[in-house]
Amino acid sequence: MDAEKLLMEDTLFQFIDRIRPLISNELWANILLNVTKNELLVLLLLYRQEDVTMSQVAQYLRVPLNTATGIISRMEKQTLLSRERNEDDKRVVTIRLSASGRNQIRQILTTFRQYGQKVLSELTSEETALIFTIIEKVISVMQKEQFQAMNSPAQTIRKIIIE
Repeated sequence: MDAEKLLMEDTLFQFIDRIRPLISNELWANILLNVTKNELLVLLLLYRQEDVTMSQVAQYLRVPLNTATGIISRMEKQTLLSRERNEDDKRVVTIRLSASGRNQIRQILTTFRQYGQKVLSELTSEETALIFTIIEKVISVMQKEQFQAMNSPAQTIRKIIIE
């Protein structure tokens, strides 16, 4: 590993070590530790759109329908959401947040909003603008990287966890 990579890694670990004690046990015990990335994305999707079909979930997550079905099944077992079959077309399944799921996502959003407001209240308008400019650049770099990966001939192997 070259010196630049080591410096970047060291900086990242220093940041994590500094921020770790600042996050409360309640936040660590939050649902974020009990859900996968895709499950969190489904919670956010349902929070914003009320109800969606299984096909919409699969499309949003960019996964096959059978993978989306597995994700939804696990979340249903956790009582985070419910599924209902359409009366007219039994093939169509509608997904909705349960009261528990809605409460969980509201708690997550409230916590992040509070942290965000505290941080922004300590920054000048110039610093705030700079942060958003940097975030846009980070997103741009990640999009370019994703585009290059999608257009490269190399194939990747994905692990699918079956429960």
